[in-house]
Amino acid sequence: MSQSIYIVGSLNMDFVVQVETLPVPGQTVSGSGFTMLPGGKGANQACAVGRLGGTGQMIGRVGGDVFGETLKRSLQEAGVDVSQVLATTDEATGTALIPVETGGQNLIIVAAGANAKLTPVDVETALASAREGFVLLQLESPIETVGAALAVARKNGATTILDPAPARPLEQDLLQQVDILTPNESEALGLLGKTGGDVGVPEAAALARELLALGPRTVIVKLGDKGAWVETDGVSRHFPTHAVEAVDATAAGDTFNGALAVALAEGQGLETAVPFANAAAALSVTKLGAQSSIPDRTAVDAFVVTKEAS
Repeated sequence: MSQSIYIVGSLNMDFVVQVETLPVPGQTVSGSGFTMLPGGKGANQACAVGRLGGTGQMIGRVGGDVFGETLKRSLQEAGVDVSQVLATTDEATGTALIPVETGGQNLIIVAAGANAKLTPVDVETALASAREGFVLLQLESPIETVGAALAVARKNGATTILDPAPARPLEQDLLQQVDILTPNESEALGLLGKTGGDVGVPEAAALARELLALGPRTVIVKLGDKGAWVETDGVSRHFPTHAVEAVDATAAGDTFNGALAVALAEGQGLETAVPFANAAAALSVTKLGAQSSIPDRTAVDAFVVTKEAS
């Protein structure tokens, strides 16, 4: 039986518009195809858990408005328990403004709204009965709330998976509470106080080893269309991904984390969980939007079979 997965984090309504080229400061560009889509890094990961067959519970806050109800309903339709998504009537639901250019690259501007009101007491209460299982976290919640969730998860014997996004500096004592750290290339550089351009596989390996020395038990550096590098006791290797035609990369990292948790909760090891997560993330970039792009389990399993046969 699959273990439970608790997702602590943000729920946002995404306002997405298509553009030929992303604007630079001071520039106005024409857009098309405006849509409002459920998003937020926490909710995206929860949606991925639900669609891929995991037992997920979302822990977060929304405003007392129509957007909050829409976000909860979206997760319920994906099979996620939303009983711990609390209403914050004096705040608006979190929002994100996302221009997406041809080819899939994007910019994201987030207004936290009710997400900023998720407190340490909220997560300590919600996770009080969480024994074993997995706890997924990101950094769109207050950092003290993330720290409290990591501490109670560790106390209860749950495995913690932290996606350090949006990028920000993190104290080493917080990183020492993390079982699996999953930065992308720029987040890995930022956590180490570095800057740089393109990160290839050799550079990712070096970054992962440096991050591992800061305290997490496992580091997985997500490399987009180059796959992922895994560094932990017993595993130090590159996992390539599958080539696809990218449309929108908005939820690729969130899909990866949700899929990773589902596979691990089913008892799979990293050697099979990471390729499964790569496949789910690859499929997600072929469609527009955040949660609207996340594939279900049938689609991912079929995609893996097709690619292995080709």
